[in-house]
Amino acid sequence: MAVEEPKFEILESFGDVEIRQYGSVVIAETEVEGEFGSAGNEGFRRAASYIFGGNQKNQKISMTAPVLQEEKDGKKRVAFVMPQDEKVATLPQPNDSRVKLKEIPSRKMAVLKYSGTWSEERYREKVKDLLEVLKSKNVKTKGEPVLARYNPPWIPWFLRRNEVLIEIE
Repeated sequence: MAVEEPKFEILESFGDVEIRQYGSVVIAETEVEGEFGSAGNEGFRRAASYIFGGNQKNQKISMTAPVLQEEKDGKKRVAFVMPQDEKVATLPQPNDSRVKLKEIPSRKMAVLKYSGTWSEERYREKVKDLLEVLKSKNVKTKGEPVLARYNPPWIPWFLRRNEVLIEIE
């Protein structure tokens, strides 16, 4: 049962790191306070509620992957990527005012793929690995790293597909 994922072009690879060009995407995003794991779970529930019909049209929206999580200014942001054919103007407004629709413009991202748990410790380890590779290649980053989770929680941890992404200049 495949789900839609954002389209990208691989521009370059070095070792486990890919440089990708992504097109613009629309996300349903919520900001959550708290520790990494519980904030991720709370944000997931809010965004999932939106796509399962918690919107002004009671409309179900197709599930896509990945679920994104990043930290900025001490708060966690969790987002679902909307199907490629959706636009902010055509999507129904969320019933929960904490869920916002937003367009992310086309951008170039450095990506490190990994399997395993969604723990904060593992995520931080992979962020460090990604940043070390980019530094060794003199690739400049901008913004905050993002955790991308591709699998539902019932998939065994050792089979999960995860990525750490960071925008580059």
